[in-house]
Amino acid sequence: MSDRRIRIGAGAGFSGDRIEPAIDLLEHGKLDYLAFECLAERTIGLAQAARQINPDGGYDPLLDARLRAALPVARRNGVRLISNMGAANPLAAARATTRIARELGLTGYRTAAVLGDDVLDLIMARDFPLIDREGTSRDLGSSVVSANAYLGVAGIVEALSLRADCVLTGRVCDPALFLAPLVHAFGWLPDDWDRLGQGTAIGHLLECAGQLCGGYFADPGVKDVPDLARLGFPYADVAADGSAVFGKLESAGGLINAATCKEQLLYEILDPAAYLQADVVADFTGISIAEPAPDQVKVSGATGRQRPDTLKVSICYEDGFIGEGQISYAGPGAAERGQLAMAIVRERLRMKGMDTSQVQFDLIGVDAVDRREACPAHHPREVRVRIAARSDTQDGAEAIGAEVEALYTNGPMGGGGVSRATRKVLAVASTLIERNLAHPRVAIEVA
Repeated sequence: MSDRRIRIGAGAGFSGDRIEPAIDLLEHGKLDYLAFECLAERTIGLAQAARQINPDGGYDPLLDARLRAALPVARRNGVRLISNMGAANPLAAARATTRIARELGLTGYRTAAVLGDDVLDLIMARDFPLIDREGTSRDLGSSVVSANAYLGVAGIVEALSLRADCVLTGRVCDPALFLAPLVHAFGWLPDDWDRLGQGTAIGHLLECAGQLCGGYFADPGVKDVPDLARLGFPYADVAADGSAVFGKLESAGGLINAATCKEQLLYEILDPAAYLQADVVADFTGISIAEPAPDQVKVSGATGRQRPDTLKVSICYEDGFIGEGQISYAGPGAAERGQLAMAIVRERLRMKGMDTSQVQFDLIGVDAVDRREACPAHHPREVRVRIAARSDTQDGAEAIGAEVEALYTNGPMGGGGVSRATRKVLAVASTLIERNLAHPRVAIEVA
């Protein structure tokens, strides 16, 4: 077994993540690869809606800013980039990246678009049972906006074999962004289940970027994290057997230890013995975590078994509108006046014949998150009323904000700071398709 190691870094944990920690890693991290994970469940539906307005759009809105900062440093230091910033339009994203590379004078820069995850035509043509709610895909009718299959590493590995400097995908399994360069670099076989399972664990630990370095972990006095304002992003040194040592730049804020890794390992995991991915069913139950040095964590012991016969498909569909209104009350009796304001709006909606079973009444500062009965001695000096409702029509949703705004002069004393908003609801349903119904394809653009 070769003693060669690959260093792969995390460049983003969501679409709007900070750019500076990624640039620090590119400049000082001695990386081989940097992966930006930027695609949440509904993000691709929003991107598809944007593409319907502009056929050249539909990719991550921060792609331009992120890559203008990253490409010159990555090129100078020989780091290859991988990201799902292609969202609903990977080919347009690759062309935009090529345009940026030309403007930056990066002649010959090769960008790959991984296509094939868009299965909207298939979902609209056939009927598939939904796995997270009753009914089938056909029940969603014309409300469907997008349907994307979670692909595995194959398209990314092919793009890397075609000497791509930057690989942009649509929907792939999040850990695949990190697993693919390991498969490419070490030549792991598609049925080497244990290494694929260990590589999936590495990808899962890295995919949320700053979370492994103490973001979403910090709890003052309980779990203290230093210098969060300068939180860095992690990297992993991976051996050919899949074992990995995670770390961060010494100059970066945050920390990496066994606790941060354990929290991230269990993040969004339903069954740690069966983490279903397109490439493998990973088993995290045998993982060993050690701390060989400060801000270093060694992770090994994940295993895997044969991949599923199906691929998950995320279907985004329009599900009416949300209307919201907010107003603040302060001083003595703030909570009581807030409660009265909510009672007024509840009665007003009843008078208008609106179904109040779909209305959410929150008193921020009292019960907006913790729904247990407030302590009788709790008398907050300020509260904010928030009332939100789902409606099948935009007019019905807008009525919520209008009734809250009317509290200025038709409700309790001292209300102020009203805000109101109406937005379309983009919901998500899931189904499974046979894996041979989605085929990754690669297109190369050269600056």
